[in-house]
Amino acid sequence: MINSNSAPLGMAVTPHHLASQSALAVLREGGNAIEAMVAAAATIAVVYPHMNGLGGDGFWLIVPPQGNPVAIDASGAAGSLASLDFYAGETHIPHRGPKAALTVAGTVGGWQEALNVSAEFGGEQKPLSRLLRDAIRYAADGIPVTASQEAATRAKQHELKDFPTFADVFLPNGEVPRAGNRFTQPQLAQTLSMLCEDGLNSFYRGELADNMAADMEKLGMPVTRADLAAYKPQRRVPLRLKHSKGEIYNLTPPTQGLVSLAILGLTDRLPLETMDESATIHSIVEATKLAFGLRDRFITDPRMMTQDAQSLLDPQYLDALATRIKPHSAAGWGKGKGPGDTVWMGVMDSSGLAVSFIQSIYHEFGSGVVLPGSGVLWQNRGASFSLDAGHLLALAPGKQPFHTLNPAAARLYDGRTMVYGSMGGDGQPQTQAAVFIRHVVQGQSLQQAISGPRWLLGRTWGESTDSLKLEGRFAYPTQAGLRQRGHDVELLPDFSEAVGHAGAIVRHTNGMFEGASDPRSNGSAAGF
Repeated sequence: MINSNSAPLGMAVTPHHLASQSALAVLREGGNAIEAMVAAAATIAVVYPHMNGLGGDGFWLIVPPQGNPVAIDASGAAGSLASLDFYAGETHIPHRGPKAALTVAGTVGGWQEALNVSAEFGGEQKPLSRLLRDAIRYAADGIPVTASQEAATRAKQHELKDFPTFADVFLPNGEVPRAGNRFTQPQLAQTLSMLCEDGLNSFYRGELADNMAADMEKLGMPVTRADLAAYKPQRRVPLRLKHSKGEIYNLTPPTQGLVSLAILGLTDRLPLETMDESATIHSIVEATKLAFGLRDRFITDPRMMTQDAQSLLDPQYLDALATRIKPHSAAGWGKGKGPGDTVWMGVMDSSGLAVSFIQSIYHEFGSGVVLPGSGVLWQNRGASFSLDAGHLLALAPGKQPFHTLNPAAARLYDGRTMVYGSMGGDGQPQTQAAVFIRHVVQGQSLQQAISGPRWLLGRTWGESTDSLKLEGRFAYPTQAGLRQRGHDVELLPDFSEAVGHAGAIVRHTNGMFEGASDPRSNGSAAGF
């Protein structure tokens, strides 16, 4: 949608319409884009609980009207008890249960750090009671279950039903909640209310933290009270790519923001404007393989990186790498990182302040561990660690795990500002490339760029193969052209969640906002 009011005040895009409305309400009351995003983040943690929550991680990319963007890494490290010895006898870290819940949750700390940035920008600050008000009401009084939540619960109940606290919340009366049913989380409502009263830092250092730590110990999680107390989100200088259309920003390691920027940097060296659809997709897919190679070789906890990530976006380095893309044949590439669920959200306000944000619990329903005293569902992000002591991603106490999460933003040379992103593990950088190239390079409308058929190389949630997956809406010549180049093509439904939930907002030079939400989600683009 394009906001056509004479004096637009802001716009929000989220994958659930209630989160969009929470953000918009804060903007209407004079809050800025950061405050609006905190409200949306709290709401979506309640209304899309299979995708994200307070027990997960978050990443912020804040682009002020002038000056340098600010990134916030609100991801947690492995608990102090999460050693290789803790997993003795295991071939890999379990994906469900207390042993999967091995990293500190950074989401709530990220909300606070973002509000600290907001305060530094000046202006009146909204109280937490206002920003979390919608989330508390939805948790206490209930919301209609989405088709997405029902499908995820039905698909994963066999893995999760034997965890009593999970079943109490997410399988009421032992049944999968059906789409449209009222779904309440009263314990979570109390926790959100406590955060309003005691401050967001009480999640890590306060009565709430004490209660959660006691539950963690009883459940056998390798995260301790001291681990919570030591947690602090980190401000980062975001990665930058000099593109022919503008400057593009993304998150530093341990995220795969490098992958998203490298794909756009490599394809910027190819004549996409003259290519047909199959050649365009082939080019992006081949760039994706090269970018995944950089990811798998280098990206880990930033303290343990052997290569500066920004240097891998050096123009001369990308020039050389791009020569490896063959226009008529597909290269081999190995395996993807696998699935990952998350939510991307964007907000812009009338001042030009823009926020690109991601919040996640990794797999659908994370570890499946709900802390009984707080109603917080804990992530399983630590399952991405390796139990091979010599591996780049080897587990160690206090080490940050690899993250697929990476919110994106751009300042275009024509004066526009853009925030965009997607959910979906391996698919995130690919969807970002599709949206940016279609809209910025090829001139499609923002909604067309997001609604159009997409592809996925590798695996994401619900998918277990590493083929090149195409939504069925692609024309036969496009499918045939990719097969002729040697791609192992597999067809998906016409509008498949496997390719993620994308969204974007563009602020035009005349002050107007253009936003687009993904028809594959339950979201909306809302502006005024």
